[in-house]
Amino acid sequence: MADPWHVISGLRVHRDGEYLIYPLGGTVILKRVKDGKQEFLHGHTNNVSCISLSRNGVYIASGQVNFMGFKAMIIIWDYAQRSIYAQLVLHKAKVEALAFSPNSKYLVSLGGQDDGSIVLWNIETKQAICGSPASAQSAGHCLTVQYSNTNDNIFLSAGSGTLRVWELDLTNRKIRPTECQTGKLKRIVKCIEVTEDDQYIFCGTTSGDIMKINLKTGLLSDFGPVKSKYSLGVSVLKMLKSGDLLVGSGSGTFTLCSRTNFKTLKEVQLEKGVTSIALSEDGQQFFVGTETAQMYRFNYQDFKAELISSSHSSAVKDVAISFGTSELFATCSEEDIRLWHIDRPKELLRITVPNMTCNSLDFMVDGHSIISGENQEDIAIRVFAPESGRLMLIIDNAHRMGVTAIAGTRDCKRIVSGGGEGQVRVWELKSRGYRLLETMKEHKATVTCIKVKSDDKECVTASSDGACIIWDIVRFASLQMVIANTLFRTVCYHPEEYQIITSGTNRKIIYWDVYDGTAIRELEGSQSGAINGMHITQDGKHFVTGGDDKLVKVWDYMEGVVTHVGIAHGGSITSIKICSNNHTLVSTSADGAILRWRFPHPLEAT
Repeated sequence: MADPWHVISGLRVHRDGEYLIYPLGGTVILKRVKDGKQEFLHGHTNNVSCISLSRNGVYIASGQVNFMGFKAMIIIWDYAQRSIYAQLVLHKAKVEALAFSPNSKYLVSLGGQDDGSIVLWNIETKQAICGSPASAQSAGHCLTVQYSNTNDNIFLSAGSGTLRVWELDLTNRKIRPTECQTGKLKRIVKCIEVTEDDQYIFCGTTSGDIMKINLKTGLLSDFGPVKSKYSLGVSVLKMLKSGDLLVGSGSGTFTLCSRTNFKTLKEVQLEKGVTSIALSEDGQQFFVGTETAQMYRFNYQDFKAELISSSHSSAVKDVAISFGTSELFATCSEEDIRLWHIDRPKELLRITVPNMTCNSLDFMVDGHSIISGENQEDIAIRVFAPESGRLMLIIDNAHRMGVTAIAGTRDCKRIVSGGGEGQVRVWELKSRGYRLLETMKEHKATVTCIKVKSDDKECVTASSDGACIIWDIVRFASLQMVIANTLFRTVCYHPEEYQIITSGTNRKIIYWDVYDGTAIRELEGSQSGAINGMHITQDGKHFVTGGDDKLVKVWDYMEGVVTHVGIAHGGSITSIKICSNNHTLVSTSADGAILRWRFPHPLEAT
């Protein structure tokens, strides 16, 4: 998974100070610092693995991963035009790191471990000048590259047991390496910083110390801290104008460290490992990204962390919007459930249960509880209070192979759940506890989606066995079954409840008659990949879909045509919901992103 939290040094600040630049899945995002407004650069065919900015602010370079045996592309973007300037393709499977030369003449790129080569590109001609194996055969993989600050012909590479200074011989189109000598110190270097005058190189290591090397002689001049090393290694380094270092560690310590004796001057403990440090042009402000998808802003003076954005750091499985007010929505992922305000991208609450993988969630209509279906040792249904996150109820051993879909009834007295084994269960909530009312067994595979009819007497379940079943949840019997050659992922009732629409892996959107189970209409929902999420507006005039093609599509229900397409997701869309007031649409994706959209068809006044 690629995003600024997993891509080392994936978060950057443009020299104009106006925009933060970072990857999310296969997209490069430009986020305005002032108001959070975002722009998206699309062009990569897979996840972005590294990013670099030219010193003059004209270019952004981003590299990607690709499948084994395929070439991985580098894109140079024109920052002002927000357009592709060049596409460079040579490396196999992955681009590990990128660096621009100080005068933006060249770009150096490093391939991943299946490639192992360094290539130097001429930015003006958009051509490769030359290439070379990154490390000597006796050394391990190369992990990072960095350019000299004063000389377009000198750059550095480092990794597992390798640290080299390279010089470009342009007339012979060759790059020649000189090995640096670190004596008895055997280290894996994760990151490099070069002093402004090119006198010294600082290298952060997985051992938790920093090596200082004389760039001219290639000899180790110092290393430290000797005693209190950085726990879980130094993952990122940034040099301030003073020469002192900002250090981010794998354990989440973020430190200002003295350039002379590696002594800690200031320190803040952040949640999980630091992956990025981005400095503003004046060096007075810096932005820090962590593995848990938190983004912090610091001022140099007070060295206090201000959380400016947070998100899930793994795939978002589901989204639910509170009924009626539509002010709150909740999202769930492998590690937690989060509650958000619809108008502000601020996290209001985080609910974490150890070893929990939350697959699905729903708001009860009265807004007094959030219900979640989980996949863990005790395979539970949990009911939480949305204000405090307090656990109100656990239904243990709810399904044998995990709770894969969940929905609450309108009267807030029952929960319908679906499991990995294909069973559908109806639970009654009591003032103290719960009661299993019935288990219904007709599906042969995972239940992927449940929707309850507004009168609470029926529900519809979709399953990856290719069937959708309409159940009577008063008498606990199946009323109707529709079958298609697909793994159903999602189902919706039309608000008038005489039709349902379904979709799944065959990319078809099918309208069905509820009473006789006949297929009324079939639409081509997507050009590529499954449709994973679908939701209908309250007036039934429009619906939205999202899936593996990463596109948010708004459809006219009667016409069966797409009215709007939203392009922003960098990963497969996992779930999608429209607010009941039709103003906002929320979509989530496998790269951890949560996007809010202005819904293009407001409710007409009745």
